[in-house]
Amino acid sequence: MAATRPVGPTVAEQPAPAKRRNENARLAVLNAADDLLVERGFDGLTIEGIAARAGVAKQTIYRWWKSKVDILYDNLVLDAEDALAWPEPAPGASYTVAELRGYLHRFALFLGTAPAGRVLQALLGHAQLDRRTFDLLHTGFLGELTARDTERVRQCLAGLVPGAGGQDGAGAGAAEASALLDALLAPLYYRALLARGPIDPALVDAALDEQLALALARSTPGV
Repeated sequence: MAATRPVGPTVAEQPAPAKRRNENARLAVLNAADDLLVERGFDGLTIEGIAARAGVAKQTIYRWWKSKVDILYDNLVLDAEDALAWPEPAPGASYTVAELRGYLHRFALFLGTAPAGRVLQALLGHAQLDRRTFDLLHTGFLGELTARDTERVRQCLAGLVPGAGGQDGAGAGAAEASALLDALLAPLYYRALLARGPIDPALVDAALDEQLALALARSTPGV
């Protein structure tokens, strides 16, 4: 992982030297956790190993995180801020199918090949056995991501399918968008979690085209 990940205060805040050293240590811990997860897997990842790789004391790690799950979760959130961002539409414009297509391709790369994808896969697996991890992941990261993406998809449908957008994300528009998002992401999760390899971009395009055709058919009278 590159050592330029933005963590902590911005340059404009001009942190004191001691604060800057703390943030350097925090960044080292996050990077070490990512590297060790790829090398050793979730079970082989330990606080002791992270501390040794990062060159910090265990007490330093426990000052910021309760467990390795919390470290991985912070990594996931930080990486997703850029990797899973949507471009801002022009003022007064809504999101388009082209932007949805681009997002799905970025999501496939994130989930199938990026180190952050390995973090998400590890947390999803552990969440099946640990209730705290389940709540942290689904109430936090995945819940917020799904809510945001459902609204983006609703806007895409509103511009493509007459009457599919609903009003303010409520009613049938939000339900249609949620169902479409599930149908688009399900094969990506399946390939990443079970096939454990890169996701073919052609699969992304085929799934989107098929689901949009179905949405159009449902909205056309007499079809």
